Amino acid sequence: MEEEKKPLNFIEQIIEDDLANGFKKENLRFRFPPEPNGYLHIGHTKAICINFGLGQKYNAPVNLRFDDTNPEKEEQEFVDAIKADIDWLGFEYDKEVYASDYFGQLYEWAVQMIKDGKAYVDEQPSEEITAQRKNPFEEGIESPFRNRPAEESLALFEKMKNGEFEEGAMSLRAKIDMSSPNMNMRDPVMYRILKRPHHRTGNQWKIYPMYDWAHGESDYIEQVSHSLCSLEFENHRPLYDWYLDQVYEENTVRNKQREFARMNVTYMITSKRKLQRLVAEKAVTGWDDPRMPTISGLRRLGYTPAAIKNFIERVGVAKRENLIEIQLLEHFVREDLNKVATRVMAVVDPVKLIIENYPENEEELLDTENNPEDENAGSREIPFSRELYIEREDFKEEANKKFFRLKLGGEVRLKSAYIIKAEHVEKDENGEITTIFATYDPKSKSGSGTEESLRKVKGTLHWVSAKHALPVEVRIYDRLFTTPQPDAEKETDFLNYLNPDSLKIVQGFAEPSLQHAETGRPYQFQRIGYFTKDRDSTGENPVFNRTVTLKDSFKPE
Repeated sequence: MEEEKKPLNFIEQIIEDDLANGFKKENLRFRFPPEPNGYLHIGHTKAICINFGLGQKYNAPVNLRFDDTNPEKEEQEFVDAIKADIDWLGFEYDKEVYASDYFGQLYEWAVQMIKDGKAYVDEQPSEEITAQRKNPFEEGIESPFRNRPAEESLALFEKMKNGEFEEGAMSLRAKIDMSSPNMNMRDPVMYRILKRPHHRTGNQWKIYPMYDWAHGESDYIEQVSHSLCSLEFENHRPLYDWYLDQVYEENTVRNKQREFARMNVTYMITSKRKLQRLVAEKAVTGWDDPRMPTISGLRRLGYTPAAIKNFIERVGVAKRENLIEIQLLEHFVREDLNKVATRVMAVVDPVKLIIENYPENEEELLDTENNPEDENAGSREIPFSRELYIEREDFKEEANKKFFRLKLGGEVRLKSAYIIKAEHVEKDENGEITTIFATYDPKSKSGSGTEESLRKVKGTLHWVSAKHALPVEVRIYDRLFTTPQPDAEKETDFLNYLNPDSLKIVQGFAEPSLQHAETGRPYQFQRIGYFTKDRDSTGENPVFNRTVTLKDSFKPE
């Protein structure tokens, strides 16, 4: 049966149309161009998957280009983090390039534009320039320096480059149209003076190109065929094309910009400025805090590349922005972890259970599956003994008929082990239960094949042998914000919506196999949720982060 073809999204249709109209497939090239002024977040994964996905679909190269034109905010730390995120997602780029690689060429092109009467040096402060632009419904006011002689602008631009003026003293502006209804075309600034060291070029440059000037020309230098960006740059496209007109040469690839809708997810913030505030004001422990929507944070939380890619594919490529429910993302996380996570036993709120008729000095190893969803996952042995830990919430002295866990006089099965019956309890001076005493049916061992082992009871509990238990720190993460759109109201500071219960740290016990758990590897704590070992772990204190709960009531359409 022939596999059904997926319909093309609008970007793929653009490319197909270009190919049908004579564009050579071998000239296809894409790029992902982050600015290294912060860590990548969940919103960036859409752009990453679109660009690298097109590269895979058309067997075309994809560049990873850092748009590093603002030394005030950019750092090598962010470059390294971005590269690590791309690698973790499983994408390979053809070239690692930087806008700063082209500073010399960009400067030469700017000089030529001055000579051609297409650019001029303006000595007005930025506030005055902004005021003269007016608004889309009113013609702008031309700068008094707009028609200064080219030789004069060239001399001043050279002095700007040499650092002979203070920051803000002057700028280089393109000479386009001060009456254009598109504000981006009203003589935009191309260069500003910034006497700041650059993370790659050091103190070599005292002027830096503006994003709009550097971005499109970088695409052209790299011969990127399709420059794909988010919708907020749609009204920048005429400027992108105008700048290309100034440098385009025959027989070179004429790159085109096209825009797609950004992706926003409930309970998450994707403004780098606001994420920076969370870090700076210590609302989180850093950019890779597991509560952060950064790729580094999601990786540390235990999300998988496959889950994120499947989520992006389901969201699709649209022209209109929409708000995606976080439950959809969590659905794909659960779906993937269910396939790959090793099942283990751990107790996060322990109470001791003693099986009174189990021999005191006896212990045994019980066989249990690593993952019933994966026939190649195999099995392992876990120790069982007279004294165990179970979850405190799994026991009640008295309970109604709908409580299928352990209660006095009631029976449950211990997973992979025996059927037990609760007999009595011991309490402390505050009335808190400290120990549950039970008896077991020796012939009811799981998998033994006896008639008693086949006896059905309604409840099955997980447990950990007290003698062999591994003490673990368990970090229960929840959503960072209490409202789906924490930055929707401009009048209210988004930090007011921080969830005070976004992290709870508890001390639990786990089966001894987790002593050798790998950092970042997924585990299902049976009946509790999916977890992963955190990098904060030490030999004496293993730390596990909850990725997501087991229950998934979300039904994607």
